[in-house]
Amino acid sequence: MPFVLALDEGTTSCRAVVFDQAGVVLGIAQKEFTQHFPKPGWVEHDAEEIWTNQLAVAKGVLEQTKLNARDIAAIGISNQRETTVVWDRDTGHPICHAIVWQDRRTADACDVLRKQGADKVIQERTGLVLDAYFSATKIAWILDHVPDARKRAEAGRLAFGTIDSWLIWKMTNGTRHVTDLTNASRTLLFNIHTRQWDDELLTLFRIPRGLLPDVCGSSEVVGEAVPQLFGSAIPIAGIAGDQQGALFGQLCLKRGETKTTYGTGCFMLQHTGEVAVASKNRLITTIAATSSGQIGYALEGSVFIGGAVVQWLRDGLGVIESSVDVQALASSVPDSGGVTFVPAFAGLGAPYWDANARGMIIGLTRGSTAAHVARAAVESIAHQVADLAEAMQRDSGVRLHEMRVDGGATRDDLLMQFQADLLGVPLIRPSSSEITAQGAAFLAGLAVGVWTGLPQLAELEQIDKRFEPQLAASQVAESRERWRRAVTRCQGWEGGES
Repeated sequence: MPFVLALDEGTTSCRAVVFDQAGVVLGIAQKEFTQHFPKPGWVEHDAEEIWTNQLAVAKGVLEQTKLNARDIAAIGISNQRETTVVWDRDTGHPICHAIVWQDRRTADACDVLRKQGADKVIQERTGLVLDAYFSATKIAWILDHVPDARKRAEAGRLAFGTIDSWLIWKMTNGTRHVTDLTNASRTLLFNIHTRQWDDELLTLFRIPRGLLPDVCGSSEVVGEAVPQLFGSAIPIAGIAGDQQGALFGQLCLKRGETKTTYGTGCFMLQHTGEVAVASKNRLITTIAATSSGQIGYALEGSVFIGGAVVQWLRDGLGVIESSVDVQALASSVPDSGGVTFVPAFAGLGAPYWDANARGMIIGLTRGSTAAHVARAAVESIAHQVADLAEAMQRDSGVRLHEMRVDGGATRDDLLMQFQADLLGVPLIRPSSSEITAQGAAFLAGLAVGVWTGLPQLAELEQIDKRFEPQLAASQVAESRERWRRAVTRCQGWEGGES
């Protein structure tokens, strides 16, 4: 039986998952890596640490499952998107820490470009909004702030990549500098209609073309992990940014099919078929992962702080000892007691895109307790996702009839039930908790013949639980109105606006 190794490189940890041909998880290894916060609003990772940890867990899961490299038909990669690594082509070492997708240091640079009217052409060509979230301004910042970086880049001595490119470079011992369509579409430099790097956008952001990786499909053999890593060479055959990987892993492959991943942030993607739907509601248009050279697009809405608000309750406020404790604490009260929590710690993502918004807890009284704050924090995740769903329906014209969910926070039944209540549609939670990795595995396995096609993959699906809406419409409307008022109050805070 052939096996597929999925490398799931996330925002806070590296994971490695082995799948068999039945789509069953045989083993998982995981290792967290350091989060660096050098200044307020800045978030960095050590790319070398990411590589070391990713390699360690890959070797660890093979040891755990008693498999060797010859048992592995292919490697698939899913990765945190937009996070920017620039490294020296000769030494193979990064020239500075990676700038993470959450980092806001280039918000002012985006404001300057926006005042110049660049946002319109950027959205037309890339499907994205002009925001510090994406890679282009991060690359430019590195070239402008690391000594001699721009000179070295113009001489062709440096390479840029999102984390997938970095891992492939390392696994192929520097022989392959590639990315896939889904990751390329997150840089602000890639024309999603021509499916090419865009020379005018490169000029706009002052980024030399020689920095950029070659762009390949999400499901094709792009290179081999060198034999010295695992004992023999393994084809690298699947690549997808984590959210497109999850969309594929959920088998949301037709127009209107929608999934939301609840991780550090929350990410809703709706497949729009072969049409790149332009958003009028501040969502983004992105390329969907496909197999067999097909063309696919999706609408996406991104919430910056999803499950991370629970981490803050644990690490920042100290009201829970472990993230899994939040459900019990939040469930100890029947509702939030009028407390509303807007976790805009890093600004607000879609559909607001307000870099100057800041977190706020409002509605506190003397009767408010840690349980009420915890409940409001859990509900804030669902409210942000509901904001995305409303904007997505206006853009696509497709009425949501169900939503597939995945990610760590979906284990919280309280959150999932409240989400179904707010959306008014069923939520479907799969049995597998490794949907993002599963998408990467599916893409890799399809490329090398582990699976023959999408119908075979559909036969592997297993559902854990279905959440049906229960809350009265009047209660939903009241809760949503309270949320909207709170969001209005926290917007523009850092800029001093009222």
